[in-house]
Amino acid sequence: MSRVLPTLQKRHAALAPAAAQRALLGGLPLAHSFEQALDGAGLLPLRASGIEVLQLNVGRKCNQTCRHCHVDAGPDRTEMMPDAVLERCLQVIEASDIPAVDITGGAPELHKRWKELVLRSRAAGKRVLDRCNLTICLLPNYAYLPEFFAEQRVEVVASLPHYRQKSTDSQRGDGVFEQSLEALRRLNAVGYGREGSGLSLTLVTNPVGTFLLGNQRALEHDWKQQMRRLYGLEFTRLFTLTNLPIARFLEFLAESGHLQEYMERLVTAFNPAAAAGVMCRTTLSVGWDGTLYDCDFNQMLELPVNHGAPRSIFDWDPARLHTREVVLGPHCFGCTAGAGSSCGGATT
Repeated sequence: MSRVLPTLQKRHAALAPAAAQRALLGGLPLAHSFEQALDGAGLLPLRASGIEVLQLNVGRKCNQTCRHCHVDAGPDRTEMMPDAVLERCLQVIEASDIPAVDITGGAPELHKRWKELVLRSRAAGKRVLDRCNLTICLLPNYAYLPEFFAEQRVEVVASLPHYRQKSTDSQRGDGVFEQSLEALRRLNAVGYGREGSGLSLTLVTNPVGTFLLGNQRALEHDWKQQMRRLYGLEFTRLFTLTNLPIARFLEFLAESGHLQEYMERLVTAFNPAAAAGVMCRTTLSVGWDGTLYDCDFNQMLELPVNHGAPRSIFDWDPARLHTREVVLGPHCFGCTAGAGSSCGGATT
């Protein structure tokens, strides 16, 4: 079994509070601010253009403690979405025309009402995406997941830093790679990633480092060849995700002395086309306590939606949320560097 590292919160680390993270990022001497970059591209103010995805972060608890995790999730976290908040989310899902529900965590499947959330969202006619860490499928109480995913036509979005063991285990813990392969075998066995099955299996790669990933399409081609050749495994698509300087990845950058260098790289790689397609324009993120955010990254930095829009799921008002002005910060350079990065992979 993989080693379990304590979270920033458990260690009472200096960067555990979101305010400390915001202060560190805000104090960096960058060539220009993100707002100035957007203004130069004619994109300021950045506004939402509707809500196509309602992303629910149902809790911080996870069976893994990954080195790069921007959520600072782990087994020692206790925050989980209360019943009242989950029920209100379901009311919004069932009454709205938002087409997709994206369930994330932590390991979202650890929430006691996760299965109900999936069933009711599917019954309401929504696309349902589950952000799965794969190894959860091997725990005895969760061995049913592959069959349940298939039965409900859930779109599985699974984290896998690399198709080689060393890179994955160094980031996610000893033994995680082999466990992930076994989980992928089980998903393949019920049809996920198989051509013609209609069961979507997306792999997400975001290796730790101060570099930007290459072309997503080229990487996907390579990954598919290697996963098939080395392990006989299939998947539908690959998403490349730039690690944002938040929580444990921010701590890694700061302690290794690479934070300034990394941020300068992101600033230099700013792409107006990627900025125009950022996920915060079409996604709304709901925190475990019901607070509303423009994206999961803003959620972890405790930057709720603009004060002109309702800030709680209990004050749901789509008319004011659909065109809200997006809250910005230096971390946003991570989503607009190169080909762009989002929960849906590259944006250009």
